[in-house]
Amino acid sequence: MAENINTEIKKEYVQKIVNKYSDMLFRICYCILCNKVDAEDALQDTFVKLITKEPEFTDDEHEKAWLIKVATNISRNMLMLRLRRSTTNLDDITEIGIKDEDSEVFEAIMSLPVKYKIPMVLFYVEGYKTNEIADIMQISSDVVRKRLQKGRELLKIEFERCNYFND
Repeated sequence: MAENINTEIKKEYVQKIVNKYSDMLFRICYCILCNKVDAEDALQDTFVKLITKEPEFTDDEHEKAWLIKVATNISRNMLMLRLRRSTTNLDDITEIGIKDEDSEVFEAIMSLPVKYKIPMVLFYVEGYKTNEIADIMQISSDVVRKRLQKGRELLKIEFERCNYFND
């Protein structure tokens, strides 16, 4: 009887986590993988790891940071194993919660190298502070700020190249 109650509690907890973090984690996975199906797989693997590892969290921020770190690591591993270079389907951008007016910026962020893309998404899309990103990525705040700076520079170059600001 107690085992059934425990199982129900676990199911409710996982469902709560899935509802709370799926969209954000999917966007992060998609940014890294540039492929909707792979991002869905990475998201699913993230939740499987949550279920199998059963980590204990000190608070909601610890829980969120752990999930982001796991999703990022899984996505990076998938990216390294991928032999082919996939392209981004712009029709998928609205499906992952990016507004049409932001799609060109999001597409440009997607073209950045992963080391710049992840901090850019966490900072500008998900609203994390640099020290929080540093904790999640296990790098210093200075490195996060440098990567954000370099990411902005790369985006500026891309936007100037495409005459984005001159239309």
